[in-house]
Amino acid sequence: MNKSVRTRDSGLRGMEALIRQEGDRLIIEPVPSPSLLAVLETIEPIDEPVPDIQDPLPEQVDL
Repeated sequence: MNKSVRTRDSGLRGMEALIRQEGDRLIIEPVPSPSLLAVLETIEPIDEPVPDIQDPLPEQVDL
């Protein structure tokens, strides 16, 4: 049997899905998104200096 699943109709987000069979059931679930840490590990270091930011204290307010 050949079946296709359109993600638009299935409620799945993203472009990839895991398909597995449990007994007589066919389970379709979204591929989990990578963690923030995993994404950050793929980014090259930034070698630009960070300028100082002028952030004075706010003026005092009498209530």
